[in-house]
Amino acid sequence: MRLQPIYDIAEICALKGIEQAVLCPGSRCAPLISAFTNHPKVKTHTFSDERSAAFIANGMALATNNPVALVCTSGSAAYNFAPAVAEAYYQQIPVVVLTADRPKEWIDQLDGQTIQQQNIFGNHVKKYFELPQDYEHADALWFINRTINEAINLANQIPKGPVHINVPLREPLYPSQGENIKFSDSVRIIDQPTEEKLLSEETLDTLKTSLSTFNKVLIVGGQHTLDTELATLLDKFSKQHHIPVVADVISNLHLLSNGVSHTDSMLGQSKADVQKALQPELLITFGKSILSKNLKLFLRKYKPTAHWHIQHAGVVADTYQSLTTHLGVSPKVFFQQLTEVVSKTGFEGQKRENYFRLWEAEEHRTVRATQSFFSPPQLNEFSLVYEILKSLPSSCHLHLANSMSVRYANFIGLSEEHKNVEVFCNRGTSGIDGSSSTAVGHALLSKKPTFLITGDMAFFYDRNAFWHNYKLPNLRIIVLNNHGGAIFSMIDGPNQLPEASEYFITQQKLSARGLAQEYEIVYLKLDNLRKMKNLFKDFFDFDGRTKILEIETKADDAKIVFDNFKKQIRKNYDA
Repeated sequence: MRLQPIYDIAEICALKGIEQAVLCPGSRCAPLISAFTNHPKVKTHTFSDERSAAFIANGMALATNNPVALVCTSGSAAYNFAPAVAEAYYQQIPVVVLTADRPKEWIDQLDGQTIQQQNIFGNHVKKYFELPQDYEHADALWFINRTINEAINLANQIPKGPVHINVPLREPLYPSQGENIKFSDSVRIIDQPTEEKLLSEETLDTLKTSLSTFNKVLIVGGQHTLDTELATLLDKFSKQHHIPVVADVISNLHLLSNGVSHTDSMLGQSKADVQKALQPELLITFGKSILSKNLKLFLRKYKPTAHWHIQHAGVVADTYQSLTTHLGVSPKVFFQQLTEVVSKTGFEGQKRENYFRLWEAEEHRTVRATQSFFSPPQLNEFSLVYEILKSLPSSCHLHLANSMSVRYANFIGLSEEHKNVEVFCNRGTSGIDGSSSTAVGHALLSKKPTFLITGDMAFFYDRNAFWHNYKLPNLRIIVLNNHGGAIFSMIDGPNQLPEASEYFITQQKLSARGLAQEYEIVYLKLDNLRKMKNLFKDFFDFDGRTKILEIETKADDAKIVFDNFKKQIRKNYDA
Protein backbone atom coordinates (compact mmCIF):
# COMPACT_ATOMS: atom_id res chain seq x y z
CA MET A 1 0.00 0.00 0.00
CA ARG A 2 1.25 3.50 -0.85
CA LEU A 3 0.54 4.84 2.64
CA GLN A 4 2.06 1.88 4.49
CA PRO A 5 4.96 3.98 5.89
CA ILE A 6 2.40 6.39 7.39
CA TYR A 7 0.31 3.57 8.85
CA ASP A 8 3.44 2.13 10.44
CA ILE A 9 3.92 5.34 12.44
CA ALA A 10 1.20 4.04 14.76
CA GLU A 11 3.01 0.70 15.03
CA ILE A 12 6.27 2.40 16.01
CA CYS A 13 4.43 4.50 18.59
CA ALA A 14 2.79 1.41 20.08
CA LEU A 15 6.02 -0.59 20.20
CA LYS A 16 7.71 2.33 21.97
CA GLY A 17 5.05 2.44 24.65
CA ILE A 18 2.66 5.13 23.43
CA GLU A 19 -0.78 3.94 24.48
CA GLN A 20 -2.87 7.09 23.98
CA ALA A 21 -3.53 9.24 20.92
CA VAL A 22 -5.54 12.47 20.75
CA LEU A 23 -6.97 12.97 17.26
CA CYS A 24 -8.52 16.15 15.85
CA PRO A 25 -10.89 15.68 12.88
CA GLY A 26 -9.70 16.71 9.42
CA SER A 27 -9.17 15.47 5.90
CA ARG A 28 -5.43 15.89 5.30
CA CYS A 29 -4.69 13.93 8.50
CA ALA A 30 -6.93 11.01 7.43
CA PRO A 31 -4.04 8.52 6.97
CA LEU A 32 -2.75 9.25 10.46
CA ILE A 33 -6.24 8.97 11.97
CA SER A 34 -6.79 5.68 10.15
CA ALA A 35 -3.46 4.38 11.42
CA PHE A 36 -4.08 5.12 15.09
CA THR A 37 -7.77 4.18 15.17
CA ASN A 38 -7.00 0.79 13.60
CA HIS A 39 -4.15 -0.04 15.94
CA PRO A 40 -5.25 -2.50 18.67
CA LYS A 41 -2.74 -1.26 21.27
CA VAL A 42 -3.44 2.48 21.01
CA LYS A 43 -6.46 4.02 22.71
CA THR A 44 -7.74 6.94 20.62
CA HIS A 45 -9.73 10.01 21.67
CA THR A 46 -11.23 12.67 19.41
CA PHE A 47 -11.71 16.37 20.16
CA SER A 48 -12.79 19.01 17.67
CA ASP A 49 -11.14 22.07 19.22
CA GLU A 50 -7.40 21.76 18.62
CA ARG A 51 -6.45 24.19 21.40
CA SER A 52 -8.42 22.21 23.96
CA ALA A 53 -7.28 18.87 22.49
CA ALA A 54 -3.63 19.73 22.95
CA PHE A 55 -4.11 20.60 26.62
CA ILE A 56 -6.10 17.37 27.04
CA ALA A 57 -3.08 15.52 25.62
CA ASN A 58 -0.92 17.29 28.23
CA GLY A 59 -3.27 16.09 30.95
CA MET A 60 -3.09 12.53 29.67
CA ALA A 61 0.70 12.64 29.62
CA LEU A 62 0.70 13.97 33.20
CA ALA A 63 -1.59 11.10 34.24
CA THR A 64 0.67 8.43 32.72
CA ASN A 65 4.11 10.10 32.70
CA ASN A 66 4.31 8.68 29.19
CA PRO A 67 4.28 10.32 25.74
CA VAL A 68 0.92 10.93 24.08
CA ALA A 69 0.46 11.25 20.32
CA LEU A 70 -1.37 14.41 19.20
CA VAL A 71 -2.66 14.64 15.61
CA CYS A 72 -4.25 17.42 13.55
CA THR A 73 -4.91 18.38 9.95
CA SER A 74 -3.02 21.01 7.97
CA GLY A 75 -3.30 24.80 8.16
CA SER A 76 -4.30 26.85 11.18
CA ALA A 77 -5.19 23.68 13.12
CA ALA A 78 -1.52 23.31 14.04
CA TYR A 79 -1.35 26.90 15.32
CA ASN A 80 -4.13 26.11 17.77
CA PHE A 81 -1.82 23.55 19.41
CA ALA A 82 0.72 26.29 20.20
CA PRO A 83 -0.34 27.35 23.75
CA ALA A 84 -0.39 23.75 24.98
CA VAL A 85 2.87 22.92 23.21
CA ALA A 86 4.56 25.86 24.96
CA GLU A 87 3.12 24.69 28.28
CA ALA A 88 4.40 21.16 27.64
CA TYR A 89 7.84 22.53 26.81
CA TYR A 90 8.26 24.50 30.02
CA GLN A 91 6.53 21.91 32.20
CA GLN A 92 8.53 19.09 30.55
CA ILE A 93 5.54 17.05 29.40
CA PRO A 94 6.24 14.43 26.68
CA VAL A 95 3.90 14.96 23.71
CA VAL A 96 4.54 13.74 20.15
CA VAL A 97 2.84 16.29 17.88
CA LEU A 98 2.01 15.05 14.37
CA THR A 99 0.71 17.73 12.00
CA ALA A 100 -0.53 16.75 8.56
CA ASP A 101 0.61 19.08 5.76
CA ARG A 102 0.18 19.76 2.03
CA PRO A 103 2.99 18.80 -0.38
CA LYS A 104 5.73 21.44 -0.49
CA GLU A 105 4.97 22.60 -4.02
CA TRP A 106 1.53 23.81 -2.87
CA ILE A 107 2.76 26.03 -0.04
CA ASP A 108 1.98 29.73 -0.70
CA GLN A 109 -0.08 28.84 -3.81
CA LEU A 110 -3.46 29.83 -2.32
CA ASP A 111 -4.43 26.20 -1.82
CA GLY A 112 -6.93 25.54 0.96
CA GLN A 113 -5.73 24.94 4.52
CA THR A 114 -2.13 25.54 3.49
CA ILE A 115 0.28 27.59 5.55
CA GLN A 116 4.01 27.46 6.34
CA GLN A 117 4.12 24.74 9.00
CA GLN A 118 7.87 24.24 9.18
CA ASN A 119 9.09 25.02 12.71
CA ILE A 120 5.66 26.44 13.51
CA PHE A 121 6.24 26.03 17.26
CA GLY A 122 9.67 27.67 17.12
CA ASN A 123 11.84 27.04 20.16
CA HIS A 124 8.96 25.60 22.18
CA VAL A 125 9.62 22.03 21.06
CA LYS A 126 12.70 19.97 21.78
CA LYS A 127 13.15 19.42 18.03
CA TYR A 128 11.32 19.80 14.72
CA PHE A 129 11.18 16.88 12.27
CA GLU A 130 9.75 16.68 8.76
CA LEU A 131 8.93 13.49 6.92
CA PRO A 132 9.38 13.02 3.15
CA GLN A 133 6.28 13.40 1.01
CA ASP A 134 7.12 10.59 -1.40
CA TYR A 135 7.94 7.04 -0.40
CA GLU A 136 9.11 5.31 -3.58
CA HIS A 137 12.77 5.05 -2.59
CA ALA A 138 13.86 2.66 0.17
CA ASP A 139 15.84 5.47 1.80
CA ALA A 140 12.61 7.40 2.37
CA LEU A 141 11.14 4.45 4.27
CA TRP A 142 14.32 4.16 6.35
CA PHE A 143 14.21 7.92 7.04
CA ILE A 144 10.59 7.85 8.23
CA ASN A 145 11.29 4.96 10.59
CA ARG A 146 14.44 6.55 11.98
CA THR A 147 12.75 9.93 12.44
CA ILE A 148 9.76 8.60 14.38
CA ASN A 149 12.07 6.56 16.64
CA GLU A 150 14.32 9.53 17.25
CA ALA A 151 11.42 11.89 17.99
CA ILE A 152 9.85 9.57 20.59
CA ASN A 153 13.23 8.92 22.21
CA LEU A 154 13.80 12.67 22.45
CA ALA A 155 10.36 13.31 23.95
CA ASN A 156 11.22 10.77 26.67
CA GLN A 157 14.76 12.00 27.25
CA ILE A 158 15.25 13.99 30.46
CA PRO A 159 14.17 16.74 30.55
CA LYS A 160 11.10 15.38 28.81
CA GLY A 161 9.10 17.59 26.46
CA PRO A 162 7.16 17.97 23.20
CA VAL A 163 8.52 17.16 19.74
CA HIS A 164 6.97 18.17 16.41
CA ILE A 165 6.75 15.91 13.36
CA ASN A 166 5.36 17.53 10.21
CA VAL A 167 3.84 15.02 7.79
CA PRO A 168 3.29 16.16 4.16
CA LEU A 169 0.66 13.94 2.52
CA ARG A 170 -0.40 13.58 -1.11
CA GLU A 171 -3.85 12.60 -2.26
CA PRO A 172 -5.52 10.15 -2.29
CA LEU A 173 -5.71 10.26 1.49
CA TYR A 174 -8.14 7.42 2.08
CA PRO A 175 -7.75 3.67 1.58
CA SER A 176 -9.33 2.12 -1.49
CA GLN A 177 -12.67 0.39 -1.10
CA GLY A 178 -12.14 -2.99 0.52
CA GLU A 179 -8.55 -2.18 1.50
CA ASN A 180 -7.70 -3.19 5.07
CA ILE A 181 -5.21 -1.17 7.09
CA LYS A 182 -2.43 -3.44 8.37
CA PHE A 183 0.91 -2.88 10.06
CA SER A 184 4.25 -4.22 8.91
CA ASP A 185 5.59 -7.26 10.73
CA SER A 186 9.21 -6.11 10.95
CA VAL A 187 9.06 -2.48 12.07
CA ARG A 188 12.45 -1.47 13.44
CA ILE A 189 12.64 -0.01 16.95
CA ILE A 190 15.57 2.06 18.20
CA ASP A 191 15.80 1.90 21.97
CA GLN A 192 17.42 4.54 24.15
CA PRO A 193 17.70 3.39 27.79
CA THR A 194 17.98 6.15 30.36
CA GLU A 195 20.55 5.71 33.11
CA GLU A 196 20.58 7.42 36.49
CA LYS A 197 23.70 9.54 36.92
CA LEU A 198 25.57 9.72 40.22
CA LEU A 199 27.82 12.37 41.70
CA SER A 200 31.46 11.38 41.32
CA GLU A 201 33.51 10.72 44.45
CA GLU A 202 35.52 13.87 43.76
CA THR A 203 32.41 16.05 43.39
CA LEU A 204 30.82 14.43 46.44
CA ASP A 205 33.86 15.16 48.58
CA THR A 206 33.89 18.77 47.41
CA LEU A 207 30.19 19.21 48.21
CA LYS A 208 30.56 17.61 51.64
CA THR A 209 33.40 19.94 52.52
CA SER A 210 31.56 22.98 51.17
CA LEU A 211 28.30 22.13 52.93
CA SER A 212 30.06 21.92 56.28
CA THR A 213 31.23 25.55 55.97
CA PHE A 214 27.71 27.06 55.83
CA ASN A 215 25.55 27.70 58.89
CA LYS A 216 22.51 29.14 57.08
CA VAL A 217 21.41 26.62 54.45
CA LEU A 218 18.01 26.78 52.72
CA ILE A 219 16.38 24.28 50.35
CA VAL A 220 13.72 25.50 47.88
CA GLY A 221 11.68 23.00 45.87
CA GLY A 222 10.04 24.09 42.61
CA GLN A 223 7.11 22.51 40.77
CA HIS A 224 7.46 18.74 40.98
CA THR A 225 5.46 15.54 40.79
CA LEU A 226 4.33 13.83 43.98
CA ASP A 227 7.28 11.59 44.92
CA THR A 228 7.10 9.79 48.25
CA GLU A 229 10.66 8.48 47.98
CA LEU A 230 12.05 11.97 47.34
CA ALA A 231 10.01 13.43 50.21
CA THR A 232 11.30 10.76 52.59
CA LEU A 233 14.92 11.42 51.62
CA LEU A 234 14.44 15.17 51.84
CA ASP A 235 12.74 14.94 55.22
CA LYS A 236 15.61 12.86 56.57
CA PHE A 237 18.21 15.23 55.13
CA SER A 238 16.42 18.27 56.53
CA LYS A 239 16.19 16.84 60.05
CA GLN A 240 19.72 15.44 60.00
CA HIS A 241 21.33 18.75 59.06
CA HIS A 242 18.75 21.22 60.43
CA ILE A 243 18.05 22.69 57.01
CA PRO A 244 14.61 24.26 56.34
CA VAL A 245 12.77 23.22 53.17
CA VAL A 246 10.63 25.88 51.48
CA ALA A 247 7.99 24.66 49.07
CA ASP A 248 4.98 26.09 47.21
CA VAL A 249 1.80 24.07 46.92
CA ILE A 250 2.81 23.06 43.35
CA SER A 251 6.01 21.41 44.61
CA ASN A 252 4.01 18.51 46.10
CA LEU A 253 6.26 18.53 49.15
CA HIS A 254 3.41 18.75 51.67
CA LEU A 255 4.47 15.23 52.68
CA LEU A 256 7.32 16.76 54.68
CA SER A 257 6.85 16.72 58.44
CA ASN A 258 8.18 20.27 58.90
CA GLY A 259 8.20 21.94 55.50
CA VAL A 260 7.82 25.72 55.14
CA SER A 261 4.86 26.28 52.81
CA HIS A 262 3.54 29.75 53.71
CA THR A 263 6.38 31.93 52.43
CA ASP A 264 4.10 33.98 50.18
CA SER A 265 2.19 35.26 53.23
CA MET A 266 5.21 35.41 55.50
CA LEU A 267 7.61 37.21 53.17
CA GLY A 268 4.89 39.49 51.80
CA GLN A 269 4.12 40.97 55.24
CA SER A 270 7.25 40.55 57.37
CA LYS A 271 9.66 43.41 57.99
CA ALA A 272 13.20 43.91 56.70
CA ASP A 273 14.90 42.78 59.93
CA VAL A 274 13.06 39.44 59.83
CA GLN A 275 13.88 38.89 56.17
CA LYS A 276 17.53 39.78 56.74
CA ALA A 277 17.70 37.15 59.49
CA LEU A 278 16.20 34.58 57.07
CA GLN A 279 18.84 35.24 54.38
CA PRO A 280 20.62 32.00 53.44
CA GLU A 281 24.36 31.57 52.95
CA LEU A 282 23.83 28.48 50.79
CA LEU A 283 20.71 27.99 48.65
CA ILE A 284 19.94 24.50 47.31
CA THR A 285 17.16 24.31 44.70
CA PHE A 286 15.51 21.68 42.53
CA GLY A 287 12.33 21.33 40.47
CA LYS A 288 10.82 23.72 37.95
CA SER A 289 9.18 27.11 38.59
CA ILE A 290 8.03 28.41 41.96
CA LEU A 291 4.73 30.17 42.43
CA SER A 292 5.52 32.67 45.18
CA LYS A 293 6.54 36.06 43.81
CA ASN A 294 7.44 37.17 47.33
CA LEU A 295 9.89 34.28 47.66
CA LYS A 296 11.50 35.19 44.33
CA LEU A 297 11.86 38.83 45.38
CA PHE A 298 13.27 37.81 48.77
CA LEU A 299 15.94 35.54 47.29
CA ARG A 300 16.91 38.12 44.67
CA LYS A 301 17.28 40.83 47.30
CA TYR A 302 18.89 38.73 50.04
CA LYS A 303 21.19 36.70 47.82
CA PRO A 304 23.05 33.65 49.11
CA THR A 305 26.82 33.35 48.91
CA ALA A 306 26.42 30.09 46.96
CA HIS A 307 23.51 28.58 45.03
CA TRP A 308 23.45 24.90 44.00
CA HIS A 309 20.76 23.82 41.55
CA ILE A 310 20.01 20.10 41.18
CA GLN A 311 18.84 19.16 37.67
CA HIS A 312 19.57 15.94 35.81
CA ALA A 313 19.97 17.61 32.40
CA GLY A 314 18.87 20.55 30.26
CA VAL A 315 19.29 24.31 30.38
CA VAL A 316 19.42 25.62 33.95
CA ALA A 317 17.57 28.84 34.81
CA ASP A 318 19.19 31.43 37.07
CA THR A 319 15.87 32.49 38.64
CA TYR A 320 17.38 34.14 41.73
CA GLN A 321 20.40 35.69 39.98
CA SER A 322 22.79 33.78 42.26
CA LEU A 323 23.53 30.43 40.58
CA THR A 324 27.05 29.13 41.27
CA THR A 325 26.84 25.35 40.73
CA HIS A 326 24.74 23.05 38.52
CA LEU A 327 24.62 19.47 39.82
CA GLY A 328 23.62 17.17 36.95
CA VAL A 329 21.83 14.47 38.92
CA SER A 330 18.26 13.87 40.07
CA PRO A 331 17.18 15.33 43.44
CA LYS A 332 16.74 11.80 44.81
CA VAL A 333 20.33 10.92 43.96
CA PHE A 334 21.64 14.15 45.48
CA PHE A 335 19.85 13.81 48.82
CA GLN A 336 20.63 10.09 48.99
CA GLN A 337 24.35 10.66 48.46
CA LEU A 338 24.56 13.72 50.74
CA THR A 339 22.90 11.98 53.71
CA GLU A 340 26.35 10.49 54.34
CA VAL A 341 27.64 13.94 55.32
CA VAL A 342 28.42 14.17 59.03
CA SER A 343 26.13 16.61 60.82
CA LYS A 344 27.60 19.73 62.40
CA THR A 345 27.97 19.59 66.17
CA GLY A 346 28.83 21.92 69.03
CA PHE A 347 28.59 25.68 68.58
CA GLU A 348 28.59 25.48 64.77
CA GLY A 349 25.80 22.92 64.88
CA GLN A 350 23.81 25.22 67.15
CA LYS A 351 24.09 28.03 64.60
CA ARG A 352 22.66 25.73 61.91
CA GLU A 353 19.81 24.71 64.22
CA ASN A 354 19.04 28.31 65.19
CA TYR A 355 18.55 29.22 61.53
CA PHE A 356 16.32 26.19 61.08
CA ARG A 357 14.24 27.17 64.13
CA LEU A 358 13.83 30.71 62.85
CA TRP A 359 12.17 29.52 59.63
CA GLU A 360 10.11 27.05 61.65
CA ALA A 361 8.90 29.78 64.02
CA GLU A 362 7.90 32.08 61.14
CA GLU A 363 6.00 29.22 59.49
CA HIS A 364 4.11 28.38 62.69
CA ARG A 365 3.30 32.05 63.25
CA THR A 366 1.82 32.35 59.74
CA VAL A 367 -0.11 29.07 59.97
CA ARG A 368 -1.79 30.19 63.21
CA ALA A 369 -2.79 33.51 61.68
CA THR A 370 -4.11 31.77 58.55
CA GLN A 371 -6.22 29.28 60.50
CA SER A 372 -7.58 32.07 62.67
CA PHE A 373 -8.64 34.08 59.62
CA PHE A 374 -10.74 31.22 58.22
CA SER A 375 -12.52 30.43 61.48
CA PRO A 376 -15.47 30.43 61.33
CA PRO A 377 -16.22 29.80 57.60
CA GLN A 378 -17.34 32.81 55.56
CA LEU A 379 -19.32 33.13 52.34
CA ASN A 380 -16.52 34.21 50.02
CA GLU A 381 -14.33 32.47 47.47
CA PHE A 382 -11.14 32.46 49.57
CA SER A 383 -12.93 30.81 52.51
CA LEU A 384 -14.59 28.31 50.16
CA VAL A 385 -11.20 27.20 48.82
CA TYR A 386 -10.07 26.70 52.42
CA GLU A 387 -13.09 24.50 53.16
CA ILE A 388 -12.69 22.56 49.90
CA LEU A 389 -9.03 21.80 50.61
CA LYS A 390 -9.93 20.62 54.12
CA SER A 391 -12.60 18.32 52.68
CA LEU A 392 -10.56 16.67 49.91
CA PRO A 393 -10.50 12.86 49.85
CA SER A 394 -7.35 11.31 51.29
CA SER A 395 -6.19 10.32 47.80
CA CYS A 396 -6.98 12.47 44.77
CA HIS A 397 -5.63 14.74 42.05
CA LEU A 398 -5.99 18.49 42.49
CA HIS A 399 -5.75 20.78 39.46
CA LEU A 400 -5.46 24.50 40.08
CA ALA A 401 -6.15 27.13 37.43
CA ASN A 402 -3.86 30.14 37.22
CA SER A 403 -4.47 33.64 38.63
CA MET A 404 -6.15 33.64 42.05
CA SER A 405 -7.18 29.95 42.25
CA VAL A 406 -3.63 28.62 42.58
CA ARG A 407 -2.63 31.57 44.77
CA TYR A 408 -5.49 30.97 47.18
CA ALA A 409 -4.41 27.33 47.49
CA ASN A 410 -0.82 28.41 48.04
CA PHE A 411 -1.73 30.89 50.79
CA ILE A 412 -3.79 28.18 52.50
CA GLY A 413 -1.40 25.29 51.89
CA LEU A 414 -1.65 21.52 52.24
CA SER A 415 -0.29 19.39 55.07
CA GLU A 416 0.91 15.87 55.86
CA GLU A 417 -2.67 14.67 56.08
CA HIS A 418 -2.92 15.45 52.34
CA LYS A 419 0.07 13.19 51.59
CA ASN A 420 -1.80 11.34 48.83
CA VAL A 421 -3.17 14.50 47.20
CA GLU A 422 -1.13 15.40 44.10
CA VAL A 423 -1.26 18.99 42.84
CA PHE A 424 -1.12 20.03 39.18
CA CYS A 425 -1.09 23.48 37.61
CA ASN A 426 -0.13 24.92 34.21
CA ARG A 427 2.81 26.88 35.59
CA GLY A 428 4.97 26.27 32.55
CA THR A 429 3.61 29.43 30.94
CA SER A 430 1.21 30.34 33.78
CA GLY A 431 -1.64 31.18 31.40
CA ILE A 432 -5.34 30.74 32.13
CA ASP A 433 -5.88 28.86 28.86
CA GLY A 434 -6.16 25.09 29.08
CA SER A 435 -6.67 24.61 32.83
CA SER A 436 -9.98 22.80 32.38
CA SER A 437 -8.76 20.80 29.38
CA THR A 438 -5.66 19.61 31.24
CA ALA A 439 -7.85 18.42 34.12
CA VAL A 440 -10.21 16.71 31.67
CA GLY A 441 -7.33 14.85 30.01
CA HIS A 442 -6.04 13.74 33.38
CA ALA A 443 -9.49 12.62 34.56
CA LEU A 444 -10.04 10.58 31.39
CA LEU A 445 -7.12 8.28 32.25
CA SER A 446 -7.17 8.31 36.03
CA LYS A 447 -9.46 6.37 38.31
CA LYS A 448 -8.76 8.72 41.21
CA PRO A 449 -11.09 11.60 42.09
CA THR A 450 -9.92 14.65 40.14
CA PHE A 451 -10.69 18.18 41.37
CA LEU A 452 -10.30 21.44 39.50
CA ILE A 453 -10.42 24.78 41.31
CA THR A 454 -10.77 27.51 38.71
CA GLY A 455 -11.75 31.13 38.35
CA ASP A 456 -14.51 32.29 36.02
CA MET A 457 -12.16 33.73 33.38
CA ALA A 458 -10.15 30.52 33.06
CA PHE A 459 -13.32 28.41 33.15
CA PHE A 460 -15.22 30.21 30.40
CA TYR A 461 -12.10 30.76 28.30
CA ASP A 462 -11.66 26.98 28.11
CA ARG A 463 -15.30 25.93 27.85
CA ASN A 464 -14.57 23.60 24.92
CA ALA A 465 -12.82 21.29 27.37
CA PHE A 466 -16.29 19.78 27.84
CA TRP A 467 -17.20 19.64 24.12
CA HIS A 468 -16.82 15.90 23.59
CA ASN A 469 -18.65 12.61 24.16
CA TYR A 470 -16.62 11.13 27.03
CA LYS A 471 -17.92 10.47 30.53
CA LEU A 472 -15.99 12.01 33.44
CA PRO A 473 -17.52 10.49 36.58
CA ASN A 474 -14.43 11.27 38.67
CA LEU A 475 -14.23 14.99 37.81
CA ARG A 476 -15.32 17.72 40.23
CA ILE A 477 -15.05 21.41 39.30
CA ILE A 478 -15.14 24.37 41.69
CA VAL A 479 -15.80 27.67 39.88
CA LEU A 480 -14.93 30.89 41.72
CA ASN A 481 -17.11 33.32 39.79
CA ASN A 482 -16.48 36.94 40.78
CA HIS A 483 -17.52 38.06 37.26
CA GLY A 484 -14.12 39.31 36.21
CA GLY A 485 -10.36 38.95 36.52
CA ALA A 486 -10.28 39.88 40.20
CA ILE A 487 -6.53 39.43 40.41
CA PHE A 488 -6.10 42.74 38.57
CA SER A 489 -7.94 44.53 41.35
CA MET A 490 -5.64 42.92 43.93
CA ILE A 491 -2.18 43.56 42.52
CA ASP A 492 -0.47 46.93 42.44
CA GLY A 493 -0.46 48.64 39.06
CA PRO A 494 -3.67 47.72 37.20
CA ASN A 495 -5.87 48.48 40.23
CA GLN A 496 -4.74 52.10 40.14
CA LEU A 497 -5.68 52.71 36.51
CA PRO A 498 -9.04 54.32 35.61
CA GLU A 499 -9.46 51.82 32.77
CA ALA A 500 -8.91 48.79 35.08
CA SER A 501 -12.60 47.94 35.41
CA GLU A 502 -13.18 47.52 31.67
CA TYR A 503 -9.81 46.52 30.25
CA PHE A 504 -8.14 44.50 33.02
CA ILE A 505 -10.86 43.04 35.22
CA THR A 506 -12.96 42.31 32.10
CA GLN A 507 -16.37 42.17 33.74
CA GLN A 508 -18.71 39.42 32.52
CA LYS A 509 -22.18 38.27 33.57
CA LEU A 510 -21.96 34.55 32.83
CA SER A 511 -22.91 31.73 35.19
CA ALA A 512 -21.61 28.16 35.12
CA ARG A 513 -25.22 26.98 35.23
CA GLY A 514 -25.69 27.44 31.46
CA LEU A 515 -22.58 25.45 30.58
CA ALA A 516 -23.57 22.72 33.03
CA GLN A 517 -26.99 22.40 31.39
CA GLU A 518 -25.47 22.41 27.90
CA TYR A 519 -23.10 19.52 28.68
CA GLU A 520 -25.40 17.66 31.11
CA ILE A 521 -23.19 18.29 34.14
CA VAL A 522 -24.67 18.37 37.65
CA TYR A 523 -24.75 21.99 38.82
CA LEU A 524 -24.57 23.08 42.46
CA LYS A 525 -24.47 26.64 43.73
CA LEU A 526 -23.27 27.74 47.15
CA ASP A 527 -25.03 31.00 48.02
CA ASN A 528 -25.74 30.38 51.70
CA LEU A 529 -23.46 28.99 54.41
CA ARG A 530 -26.33 26.94 55.83
CA LYS A 531 -26.33 24.96 52.59
CA MET A 532 -22.60 24.19 52.70
CA LYS A 533 -22.72 20.91 54.62
CA ASN A 534 -25.40 19.35 52.40
CA LEU A 535 -23.89 20.78 49.20
CA PHE A 536 -20.47 19.40 50.10
CA LYS A 537 -22.02 16.01 50.85
CA ASP A 538 -23.57 15.95 47.37
CA PHE A 539 -20.49 17.40 45.66
CA PHE A 540 -18.08 14.90 47.22
CA ASP A 541 -20.37 11.95 46.49
CA PHE A 542 -18.87 10.12 43.51
CA ASP A 543 -22.07 8.75 42.02
CA GLY A 544 -20.96 8.48 38.38
CA ARG A 545 -21.66 12.07 37.32
CA THR A 546 -19.50 15.11 36.61
CA LYS A 547 -20.31 17.98 38.98
CA ILE A 548 -19.74 21.73 39.12
CA LEU A 549 -19.89 23.73 42.35
CA GLU A 550 -20.11 27.48 41.77
CA ILE A 551 -19.76 30.35 44.22
CA GLU A 552 -20.73 33.77 42.90
CA THR A 553 -19.21 36.88 44.44
CA LYS A 554 -18.07 40.32 43.31
CA ALA A 555 -14.52 41.23 42.38
CA ASP A 556 -14.61 44.12 44.85
CA ASP A 557 -15.66 41.75 47.66
CA ALA A 558 -12.87 39.33 46.76
CA LYS A 559 -10.36 42.17 47.01
CA ILE A 560 -11.65 43.24 50.44
CA VAL A 561 -11.37 39.69 51.79
CA PHE A 562 -7.87 39.28 50.41
CA ASP A 563 -6.75 42.64 51.83
CA ASN A 564 -8.14 41.63 55.23
CA PHE A 565 -6.19 38.38 55.04
CA LYS A 566 -2.94 40.26 54.45
CA LYS A 567 -3.75 42.56 57.39
CA GLN A 568 -4.26 39.52 59.60
CA ILE A 569 -0.80 38.19 58.69
CA ARG A 570 0.75 41.65 59.13
CA LYS A 571 -0.58 41.93 62.69
CA ASN A 572 1.98 39.30 63.71
CA TYR A 573 4.78 41.68 62.79
CA ASP A 574 3.21 44.94 63.97
CA ALA A 575 2.60 43.71 67.51
